[in-house]
Amino acid sequence: RTHQAIAPLTAKWNADDLGFLAGLLEAGDIAPVIDSTYPLVNVADAIRYVESGRARGKVLVSVTAS
Repeated sequence: RTHQAIAPLTAKWNADDLGFLAGLLEAGDIAPVIDSTYPLVNVADAIRYVESGRARGKVLVSVTAS
């Protein structure tokens, strides 16, 4: 079985970039695509789902009580 390494991604944002993105979000010109949400207790299932290649958007893990 092969393992996928998770590498940190660091972005250097500035106020102009964030303002531009905020404007796009407020105007409805862009929106995140959320495939599914898993509770924290099912994080292993979420990881397996992502690794399966079936996810067609972001897979979220909720750390709040539902």
